[in-house]
Amino acid sequence: MTGPLENVKVVELGLWLAGPACAAILADWGAEVIKVEPPAGDPFRGYAYMFGGDDNPPFELDNRGKRSVAVDLRTPEGRQVGLDLVADADVFVTNYRPGGLERLGFDWPTLQRHNPRLVYASVTGYGLAGPDQDRASYDLGAYWSRAGVAAALTVDGQPLPYQRGGMGDHNAGLAAAGGISAALFARERSGRGQLVSTSLLREGLFTLSFDLSIGCRFGVGVQKADRRKMPNASINAYQDSEQRWF
Repeated sequence: MTGPLENVKVVELGLWLAGPACAAILADWGAEVIKVEPPAGDPFRGYAYMFGGDDNPPFELDNRGKRSVAVDLRTPEGRQVGLDLVADADVFVTNYRPGGLERLGFDWPTLQRHNPRLVYASVTGYGLAGPDQDRASYDLGAYWSRAGVAAALTVDGQPLPYQRGGMGDHNAGLAAAGGISAALFARERSGRGQLVSTSLLREGLFTLSFDLSIGCRFGVGVQKADRRKMPNASINAYQDSEQRWF
């Protein structure tokens, strides 16, 4: 489809949600997206069994507007196919772990040498530095749990709330799409690509940045929300005489 990213070629090496969500947004904006999958396919395809084996709405949502090719990047022939796709690409999107990408030869330093104009977008669980850089994580672990989103939404003495599917993944994918757009704009001036990164943990912390900014400034924790003690009546929930909530 046409859009601001028309004629921008994107190669996605992604699975499950966060990386593919980013590439789907780029496709919405007009980019040509080629999804590179292993021979067995993106494991997210397996969700089809939940819907009778024929349809997979969540997978279709995050892989809309793309073309797909199955390539075994662990073989010399497959790796060359992948490198040929990247050679004239504008953007490379991945949410594979950094260590695995390095073993495959699809890490940032390698692909930068292969294509200096490439914008390389990495979406991870915990960032590209530190002891957890290669730790696998879904958004339930890094975004919802470790970043503290679940705890911040839990009233003392009550059970933890349940996270709906893909909440942190979609936030991270949207953030990566924004970073890619900025990097493409910068490339128009410099002629060179750059590394763009975000993580599920980082997006969880950004979700809580209202609380964190207060805590960092005043050194105190923010009181957890309790509808019985809300200081601002306009952001509370109420139950009417017929037991309906509004």
